[in-house]
Amino acid sequence: MKKRTRVLARTPGANGSGKVAGTRLKTTTSRTAAKARNKARNKARNKGRKKTENKVKKAENKAGAKTSTKAEADRSAAIERAKQTIRQLKAELADVRRRIAELQASAETDFLLGTLNRRGFERELNRSIAYVKRYHATGAVIMLDVDRLKPINDTFGHAAGDEVLKAVAATLAKMVRASDVVGRLGGDEFALLLWNLSETDARAKAQALEQAIDALTFKFGGRAVTAGASAGVAILGPQTDTHRVLEEADSAMYVRKAQRRHEAKAADA
Repeated sequence: MKKRTRVLARTPGANGSGKVAGTRLKTTTSRTAAKARNKARNKARNKGRKKTENKVKKAENKAGAKTSTKAEADRSAAIERAKQTIRQLKAELADVRRRIAELQASAETDFLLGTLNRRGFERELNRSIAYVKRYHATGAVIMLDVDRLKPINDTFGHAAGDEVLKAVAATLAKMVRASDVVGRLGGDEFALLLWNLSETDARAKAQALEQAIDALTFKFGGRAVTAGASAGVAILGPQTDTHRVLEEADSAMYVRKAQRRHEAKAADA
């Protein structure tokens, strides 16, 4: 009869039990460590990303500030250049206006006497007529002709005639107010624009001018010479125009010249 061999069952003991538990602990620890490492890596990655983002943002802010500062500097420089250009243009404009005024004054001034010429006198007369019509002011034009200028020129030369004209212009300027206007219309003809006086006053003024110029004496070639003048008057009114008033004063002046000749002949007789 065979003997049965009894195989004893392996009872989990201390060695077996420790081996399984150790494996499980080791696995759990590995997972925990992996999680910790992942967490650390993620934290480090996030920290690095945040740090990078902060650096980028800081760089962007710095670049933006630099760009803004440069733009502000460019804007200030452009404004200053514009102001300088405006100042230069204003100076050039003032210079052009000054030159225009000089040219206009030259074009309207008698080069010999410094009074207005015909063009300048007519401009002032146009303005005065417009003022008279609008404000119902009063005024008069006196046309004055130097009587013996041509014989003086023919006998003693044009330099002598120029001296007579200068003396006549100076006499007229002394006998009018600052608001009045004196002009030389050409040759031996003068015109005066007088403000705020009646027809009677204007005719009295014309007579006083004649007497003052009659009293002028000159010495040419050792001879005493007188010139004399004849004056005609025209009154400014609401219906007056420039050419008509000058024609009226001119006609009155020629009438007065003929009258003076007649008076001179009568005196000589």
